[in-house]
Amino acid sequence: MSSPAPWWHPDVHADRRPFLLGRNRIRDALRTWFTGQGFTEVDPACLQLSPGNETHLHAFSTEALATDGRVTARLHLHTSPEFAMKKLLAAGAGDIVSFGHVFRNRERGVLHHPEFTMIEWYRVGGSCAGLMDDCAAILALAAEAVGARGLSWRGQLADPFAEPVRLTVAEAFAAEGIDLLATVAPDGATDRDALAAAAGAAGIRVAADDGWSDVFSRVLVERIEPRLGMGRPTMLCDYPIPEAALARRSPTDPRVAERFELYACGVELANGFGELTDPAEQRRRFEADMAAMQAIYGYHYPLDEEFLAALALMPDSAGIALGFDRLVMLATGAPSIEHVLWVPVPRG
Repeated sequence: MSSPAPWWHPDVHADRRPFLLGRNRIRDALRTWFTGQGFTEVDPACLQLSPGNETHLHAFSTEALATDGRVTARLHLHTSPEFAMKKLLAAGAGDIVSFGHVFRNRERGVLHHPEFTMIEWYRVGGSCAGLMDDCAAILALAAEAVGARGLSWRGQLADPFAEPVRLTVAEAFAAEGIDLLATVAPDGATDRDALAAAAGAAGIRVAADDGWSDVFSRVLVERIEPRLGMGRPTMLCDYPIPEAALARRSPTDPRVAERFELYACGVELANGFGELTDPAEQRRRFEADMAAMQAIYGYHYPLDEEFLAALALMPDSAGIALGFDRLVMLATGAPSIEHVLWVPVPRG
């Protein structure tokens, strides 16, 4: 049985080319929109001292060498430009946007790629509500750029011109018979056994060694995410504090954070925050996440001390990261993420 032709085979490229040209049109339309909104485009370096400090994000790592071959630093390809961009916010850069490549190890599939393009933007003095408005505008622009009447993925459709549904995480869990916030204390402590019992009663398998976050993710992935963004986009908002490492607490309920995610056709497209600017609280959250990473995977990443210092100078802001390749997939109807990448990462 012969292997499938590679992406660079002329016949394969001919099939991919319409999606790739659509990618360029969407990119140009969004860049024009951000410029019109008064954003400054920035271009952070990909190599950083810390790639990010979330428990389940894995980096590609290397060493910087001096001319004599001495190792001068352990560096990582960033999983997001967030730390660098927040340093720019602290420096007074104002509203900024980045169209850049980011890198995540242990991720490859129809919706995931080790190297992908992220659009990340920050509004100084902004709010999650404002970012949600940005997302709605961007969905419409992407569809218009390629002449699409709707977003599509595996037979599911969403109207990019319709007002998105706004749904809290607690409401989504309640639809499964689970009182999520009853398992979260105002100080962020969680009741794993209570959440596991509620998930089990809802027919969701829970392993004996699953922690609270594991159970939360299982319910979200198995029951909630597949139904989000059907017919029209969904903004899933007010995440519990344990699932919002970089977001500030809600002023109305200390158990939840100012975090939301954008979904269309059951696909997660973007992750937005009212940004946390308390260095001590951010350090505490990072240290807890890195301790969990060490326990699960046997390694962890260093904290970016410059980033933590910059938080003390950073203005109140709202920021969001959007997976550009996934947006292109849904707008063009491409069957996988590799169909919208000009040159995919080699598989080895």
